[in-house]
Amino acid sequence: MINIVGQYRLGEQTIDEADLANDPISQFEISKLLPLEIAGYDISFTNSALFMVATVGLSAGFLMLTTSGRGLIPTRMQSISEMLYEFVAGMLRDSAGSEGMKFFPLVFSLFIFILVANMFGMFPYFFTVTSHVIVTVMLAMLVISTVIIYGIWRNGLGFFKLFVPSGIPLAVMPLIIPIEILSFISRPISLSIRLFANMLAGHITLKVFAGFIVMLSGAGIGGVLASILPLALTVALTGLEFLVAFLQAYVFAMLTCMYLNDAIHPSH
Repeated sequence: MINIVGQYRLGEQTIDEADLANDPISQFEISKLLPLEIAGYDISFTNSALFMVATVGLSAGFLMLTTSGRGLIPTRMQSISEMLYEFVAGMLRDSAGSEGMKFFPLVFSLFIFILVANMFGMFPYFFTVTSHVIVTVMLAMLVISTVIIYGIWRNGLGFFKLFVPSGIPLAVMPLIIPIEILSFISRPISLSIRLFANMLAGHITLKVFAGFIVMLSGAGIGGVLASILPLALTVALTGLEFLVAFLQAYVFAMLTCMYLNDAIHPSH
């Protein structure tokens, strides 16, 4: 690929830099900020890594700053932290009981990380780490690995009652057990794909409608008037995406609580 006066020539095709900038997929491109290779392995520090570090740093910094005083009469910021705590704690108690509270640090960390990462992605020129399936897959594998390891450690072979629903006739067990196993295996897939697909699709849609505004605005007064509709849709979709960013963090945390309940009470 050769740079020729603001254009890229690939084979017989010529692509303007402006077209690349308007490409709705380009916002998900991972770029190396600090190239680094050790023993043949590429461990470069990328824009994705930068925003994951920023997500952890902002989350931890906010929680430490707002809870360091722990005043009897909470400030607004302390109230936000306490609301987040009670929100996740209530979700975990309702799904897994009081015994599930031992997993509160895991569930709370996942919820805050996904929420802040999703919100970061709503700002122009920022990067949405949850729009990459490798990130969501690793989060899902962390959840499922915890469920399996703790379930076997706590219940022994009794954990596998999870695949044998109570009250099922013995004759249909050969059919039900493979279905239950397949359902369990599909959990990390659905958990990761749901988050990844929602964030990817939402940001692509926003970029497409925003591109319509720019395109129509360059077509004279008629185009400017016509761009009012995609502008209104872009504003509405932006508000919807903020809601989706929160809902996806909530859904991921809620499903995590339900899966942890299976590890604690596999026979239910």
